[in-house]
Amino acid sequence: MRFHKMHGLGNDFVVVQIEDEFPSDVSELAKQVCDRHTGIGADGLVFITPSEQADVQMRIFNADGTEAQQCGNAVRCVSKYYYERMDNSKTEILVETIRGIQQIVMQVKAGIVELVQVDMGEPILVPSQIPVASKSIHDHVVIEDQSYAFTAVSMGNPHAVIEVETLSDELVKGVGPKIELDKAFPEKANIEFVNIHSPQEITMRVWERGVGETMACGSGACAVLVASHLNGKAERKAMIHLLGGDLLIDWNEEDNHVYMTGPAAFVFTGEYVQNKA
Repeated sequence: MRFHKMHGLGNDFVVVQIEDEFPSDVSELAKQVCDRHTGIGADGLVFITPSEQADVQMRIFNADGTEAQQCGNAVRCVSKYYYERMDNSKTEILVETIRGIQQIVMQVKAGIVELVQVDMGEPILVPSQIPVASKSIHDHVVIEDQSYAFTAVSMGNPHAVIEVETLSDELVKGVGPKIELDKAFPEKANIEFVNIHSPQEITMRVWERGVGETMACGSGACAVLVASHLNGKAERKAMIHLLGGDLLIDWNEEDNHVYMTGPAAFVFTGEYVQNKA
């Protein structure tokens, strides 16, 4: 299986282009490929396949074998791959995902995609559709006698955004996985801890469901901007700082869509032989 290792701000993926039959053991394959000790090592396994509705189709499987509903960083990687490895005839394309068709605009210089803007669609703010087991998107969970207020947002996948004064490993790696599995989130959730510096600048760290802490989460950055704006702490456009770098997020007032702009990069290319021993 020929693959390309790619990343979006450190959120890394094994990207495979296939034209024929989809692997039947894809969940187990994702676990093996993403293992950082015995596999290639990645946060997810991404498949690029033909699409009847768009220029290309993307499916992504987390490191634990579950299929992800949405991944902004992976979409940027797929877009860069498409332009630089498949078809460089246009800088605006459509990518089909489980959530639907996403519109992409690429900034290209000397044949290299430097930045990718992704239309992440409208945020979902109805509790039952996120889903969150609450009558409001604003609620709290109690972990070891400590209460954590959150704002729930779906960007095609569920997020819980929690504002804190200090970002720490204890919060992200200690509390994050416990909130992910809390009964408040029927389908688990991505947990974003945020520190708001100004209405135009926010720092976040994320515990992703099915993966763990990642260097970046595109849909999470979108959820952070939406939640922070709803809470009166941010404007509709802000720079979001993640461990792997920065994303510009814009919640457009006219069409209610959230637009994410950031880079993607190739790391290396190789051939993977599945170990069946």
